[in-house]
Amino acid sequence: MTLVPPRSTAVSAPRRVAAATLIGTTLEWYDFMLYGTASALIFGKQFFPSLSPAAGTLAAFSTFAVGFGARPIGGLLFGHFGDRLGRRTTLVVSLIVMGVSSTLIGVLPTYASIGVWAPVLLVVLRLAQGVGLGGEGAGATVLSIEHAPPGRLNRYASFPQMGTPAGLILANAMFLGVSALLPDAAFQSWGWRIPFLFSVILVVVGLVVRLRITESEEYAGLVRRGEVSAFPLRDALRVGFPRLALILCAAMATSAVVYIFMVFTLTYGTKSLGFSRDFLLTGVIVASIVWCATMPLWGALGDRIGTARVFLAGTAALLAWCAVYFPLLNTGDRFVVFLALLGMGVVLPISHSVGGIIIADLFPATARYSGTSLIVQISVIVGGGLAPLIATALWSAGSGSGAVAWYLVAVCALSLISTFVLFWVLPRRAGHTGRRPAATEPEAEPAPVR
Repeated sequence: MTLVPPRSTAVSAPRRVAAATLIGTTLEWYDFMLYGTASALIFGKQFFPSLSPAAGTLAAFSTFAVGFGARPIGGLLFGHFGDRLGRRTTLVVSLIVMGVSSTLIGVLPTYASIGVWAPVLLVVLRLAQGVGLGGEGAGATVLSIEHAPPGRLNRYASFPQMGTPAGLILANAMFLGVSALLPDAAFQSWGWRIPFLFSVILVVVGLVVRLRITESEEYAGLVRRGEVSAFPLRDALRVGFPRLALILCAAMATSAVVYIFMVFTLTYGTKSLGFSRDFLLTGVIVASIVWCATMPLWGALGDRIGTARVFLAGTAALLAWCAVYFPLLNTGDRFVVFLALLGMGVVLPISHSVGGIIIADLFPATARYSGTSLIVQISVIVGGGLAPLIATALWSAGSGSGAVAWYLVAVCALSLISTFVLFWVLPRRAGHTGRRPAATEPEAEPAPVR
């Protein structure tokens, strides 16, 4: 049984929807990245005190990775109902799930209070975070795409993608602000809880914004015509294994680099290079501001020269910067390290700005939410969720940062090759958005992603 979206005399303006998806994804990523920052700086001592510092950090990052294991569940669950019942409703629910779980982490007793139940409950709440975020990114991208005006598809699709760096900025700024106001002992003991508790306010703001938007006319049309799929995931899989596998590999590089930059850099920089937490957080925040601010520019370029071309160039830029990132960090020079962080903020938005639309364009409207969620969440697990864990294991095993750098270069090379094969080797095909997200010629160009 399908829930028919409410009809209205006016459809939400594209800019309002873009703003709503940006605000919502920012709040979701704020909650999610609080956990990543706390994993690098807090959770090892508070929830795994019996382990060595390296083992405690590895255990904390393991709980970070657990959330990624739940993301496909959330992606499939919210994707199914997003295609069956509507995009907006599922995005509201995902926001609530994420906010409640993050707030509860803020009041969770530590190992010193309840023993082994502390890490157990931490894992449960982390799973809930993963389920909530699993339904977020893909749905926000789909909603923004379906409301975008002709010729500006990439530009509008970049807004929900901006939520990642915006959430990172907000999360790290909160940690930096609280740690600056409190003595270190107080911050380690209870001050770290304040950013998590702040999620309550952010969720209320996000709900107010999201409840004011309407369903896309494209989805409403499916409902009116009785074309809503009973099994949207089945329809998504009809795209075929070759294209699904290639787009999955293509999306891995951005995920891996994002999480190494956002999470592992904090651990490596403080424990191996001896930099202060505040210095690294400041560098990450500044780089993320550049990352966030430039994404609409790359989206606009995608509308002019083609989505796939921008994505391919961005992946190549990631590969090049990953090859020099850790050597620059290892100089130990604060100015050079700051430039290394800033460089990540320059190269990351290129492929990230158009990554969501490249995936969404593979699927018809009847299965767009399900298909996009499936690819996004699996790529995030394989590329992103395991990245800090793999990097920490390589570093702790004595392989040093060189092994971490080669790991990132290999992932980027795989994504680069997969992108080229998908868009320039396989037979050309028309996209499903019907809005030419990546036209490289005037309106006569049939392929939307070249």
